[in-house]
Amino acid sequence: MYVAVKGGERAIDAAHAWLAEERRGDLGIAALSVAQIRAQLTLAVNRVMAEGSLYDPDLAALAIKQARGDLIEAVFLIRAYRTTLPRFGASIPVDTARMAVIRRVSATFKDLPGGQILGPTFDYTHRLLDFALMAEGEAPLAQDEAGQNDTPPAHIPHVMEFLNRDDLIETEIPSDATPPDLTREPMELPTTRALRLQALARGDEGFVLSMAYSTQRGYGRTHAFVGELRIGMVAVQMNIPELGFAIDIGEVEVTECETVNQFKGSKTVPPQFTRGYGLIFGQSERKAISMSLCDRALRWRELGEDNIGAPAQDEEFVLMHADNVQATGFLEHIKLPHYVDFQSELELIRRLRTEAFAAREAAE
Repeated sequence: MYVAVKGGERAIDAAHAWLAEERRGDLGIAALSVAQIRAQLTLAVNRVMAEGSLYDPDLAALAIKQARGDLIEAVFLIRAYRTTLPRFGASIPVDTARMAVIRRVSATFKDLPGGQILGPTFDYTHRLLDFALMAEGEAPLAQDEAGQNDTPPAHIPHVMEFLNRDDLIETEIPSDATPPDLTREPMELPTTRALRLQALARGDEGFVLSMAYSTQRGYGRTHAFVGELRIGMVAVQMNIPELGFAIDIGEVEVTECETVNQFKGSKTVPPQFTRGYGLIFGQSERKAISMSLCDRALRWRELGEDNIGAPAQDEEFVLMHADNVQATGFLEHIKLPHYVDFQSELELIRRLRTEAFAAREAAE
């Protein structure tokens, strides 16, 4: 039986108005501005940009405000907006060795060219609530106190280069082939590493983190060291046909992680280290590390390893469930009207119960 819903449009308008009231909150408190969100909730902004596949801090901050702090809803808003934008070209690969570094650490070498740069990090903070932050009129740190006056070298080589010199780690073979674009082409399995990395970069941070954690607990073949983790600004360049060369068109903040993983070798390859890789918009080191661990776990086939049945080694399981927008849409659709479907299920259960009771009475 299908029952028409009455007053639907008025109810929806009222729900929108109520949502706007809830978003604004107490009128006695100053409204939170987009500029404040961008400047002070940068890690949330970075996550929305990364999972929304659009580098625009202002729009990400706006989406967070509109979504009342629901980051997955904000990602959805950014992706929806992104589909309306025209595409007029493609940039060339960024050179992370020329990154203007604000943070760079290695868990494999203590002393390395360019040095360890701790940068802004929670790593050395005590996980205790700082009630001073509730006070009004905080005095900002001076630049020298914040450690922002140190100028990093213009070129900081990657740690992997040192291992590569001694042939201790697999050599990455560069390719000029244009990688597929996950935002324009549907993902087909099995897929390429380039497409896997795109999917992981767009994937939900919590899901990718849990997959990475599972590999560390034995559900995978990764025993990883963070070869290098670096955060900073990189120039975005684009070839201009009229000029005949590439020019800088802007810069973006990225987090890059390269992990060093054990590899026992194969019939054709001697024992050596292998790589895991993660690159993400903004300062998002947890996501970058998780991405690199998942990347390495998913490479078992190309490295000639056995699949031990770990979830993180299952390409379809990881990539098809990592997208929080797709997952949210499929999950939340069940709260929409399913009256016809439910009525058919209800009639089926009633008939089966009637038949079961009749059979029981006949048996007695």
